[in-house]
Amino acid sequence: MNDIDNAVVLLVDGLSYEGWKTIEISADLERQFRTFKLGITWKWPGQTLAVPIKAGARCSVLIGCDQVLTGYVYKAPISYDGNQISLTVEGSSLTRDLVDCAAVNQPGQWREQSLLKIVEALAKPYQVNVRSEIPETTKLQTHSIVPGETVFKSIDRLLTLYRVFSTDDAAGNLVLAKPGSAGRATDVLELGKNILSANTARDYSKVFSEYRVIGQHKGSDQKSGSAVSEVSGVSSETNPDRKRVTVISLSAQITPELAQQRADWERATRSARALTTTYTVQGWRQSNGDLWRHNLTVRVKDPVLDVDQDMLISKVTWSLSDKGSITTLEVAPPTVFDATPAPAKATK
Repeated sequence: MNDIDNAVVLLVDGLSYEGWKTIEISADLERQFRTFKLGITWKWPGQTLAVPIKAGARCSVLIGCDQVLTGYVYKAPISYDGNQISLTVEGSSLTRDLVDCAAVNQPGQWREQSLLKIVEALAKPYQVNVRSEIPETTKLQTHSIVPGETVFKSIDRLLTLYRVFSTDDAAGNLVLAKPGSAGRATDVLELGKNILSANTARDYSKVFSEYRVIGQHKGSDQKSGSAVSEVSGVSSETNPDRKRVTVISLSAQITPELAQQRADWERATRSARALTTTYTVQGWRQSNGDLWRHNLTVRVKDPVLDVDQDMLISKVTWSLSDKGSITTLEVAPPTVFDATPAPAKATK
């Protein structure tokens, strides 16, 4: 790849800015907005240099011909001394407004609506479009905004209930994401070939032998009493080393089916999440010229960590520093993002 393919361009108000000396751009399957931080330092040219990049300006970020972010500039600090001027530009994608801003819908309650319809309504006041890659969900009996909560906190309660992940795309849309929808990576992450470094916490402190999900469900003319007022689901690890039980209480109205699915999901994803690993590779592109991107499925061969399997790239960061251009990839077993994992087998 030549320099043009990897040139980072910031587009602001019809003008393009290049030549950045430090770069960090991140996209994350579990985060609602992308971020960028671009920096440049130059010697005093004998006169001041006007840089009309203002905080609050709408912008786009490209790597070569690949657009990677659409959003706003949030910071544009300038510092200087007797020898040089330094400019840093930081920003994030359009969906950041959903994380920062309050849910203001009136009325703030929905009945018998699907996940997509409610999310679209919550995002509409901030002019953020929603794109769904997931199958249509069952209709939720009721969903209400909690006074003072942000748009995303309200959305996140829905995502947790349906075990769905959301992220954003290069155009700044909110995406109800289907894990692996970005396709399959051409390259293999392999020790001794392209892996520069790796680290993994292998933290099992949030893994339990039994997951109990409890909630409530309103009665009806056909159903009443404890059968509908008390809803629960239980999922257990097969032959655990020791007994560790956690109880998850849901405030939303749920069905017994949703409670059981949530319990199965907690069991499957927590064990897999403990295997999350961060790798670094040289450059921003794979051998075929495609950028490394999040939500790609990638084969990982790492005998040090005893891994030889398909993993999902959950986070990608493209960076440039005095160490050159580096891509940092956070990978995890695909089951971390599986909305409907297989039910657990009964423990003996």
